[in-house]
Amino acid sequence: MNAEMTPIDMDEPFQFSCSKRVPCFNECCRDLNQFLTPYDILRLKTGLGMKSTDFLKEYTLQHTGPGSGLPVVTLKPANQKDLVCPFVTDDGCRVYPDRPGSCRMYPLARMISRSRETGKVTEHWALIREPHCQGFQQNIRMTVREWIQTQKLLEYNEMNDRLMEIISLKNQRKPGPLDVRSRHLFHMVCYDLDNFKSHIFEKGILNGLNMDSNQMESLQDDTTLLKFGLTWLKEALF
Repeated sequence: MNAEMTPIDMDEPFQFSCSKRVPCFNECCRDLNQFLTPYDILRLKTGLGMKSTDFLKEYTLQHTGPGSGLPVVTLKPANQKDLVCPFVTDDGCRVYPDRPGSCRMYPLARMISRSRETGKVTEHWALIREPHCQGFQQNIRMTVREWIQTQKLLEYNEMNDRLMEIISLKNQRKPGPLDVRSRHLFHMVCYDLDNFKSHIFEKGILNGLNMDSNQMESLQDDTTLLKFGLTWLKEALF
C-alpha cells in the first residue's frame, strides 16, 4: 500500500479524525507488519493481565533486525489471509487504553537524530497519507503537539528513545549479529520483563551491583524495571 509522507512542524495544524463514523474505520488494522517496542509489550501484557512470556508466545513473532542484528518482535496477525490485528473488533480496538505507540502516532511518523557531541535529541515529524484513509476528510484540526498530548505519546517516545540509544551504541561498538548469550539477554530485558524480574529476585542476576533494598524494591514496578534494564543493557552488552 503506497503512502505519501509530508514533513510537518510541531506546531503546524493538520486535519484528521478516526472513529466509527469514518467509512474506513478499522482498515488500518489490516495488512499488518507491526513492530512492538519494549514499552508496547509492557503496556499490552499488563492491560491484558498476562505474564510477558505468555503474551510473547500468544501474540507475537520473533525476528532479527536486518540492520541492527538485534532481536525484534512483531505482532502476530489473527490470520494470514488479510493479516488483521488480533485485537481489532467491529467496535474498534479492544486494547485501546494500552494500544501500541505506532497506533497512537498514526497518521504521524516520528524520526529522531542525536548529536554525538551533546547527546541532544532532535525530533522530525511527517504526516502519512495512505490511499484508504478517509480520516483526513474529517473536519477536526489540531497541531502535532496537541496530537502528542491527546494520544499520550510522551511516555512512549521517552521509552523508545532509550531503546534507540542501545541500537546506536550497538551499531557503533558491535556491528553484525550478537552471540547467543547477548541475544538472549537483550530479548529478556527488553521484551520478557517478568522473566527478567525472576532472574533478578530469584536468580540474583544483579547481585554484583551492590544495590540497596530500596533500589531493589523499586524494580518490582515494571516501568521502573524497564528503564533500569535499558540502562543496564548498555553496560552488560557493550
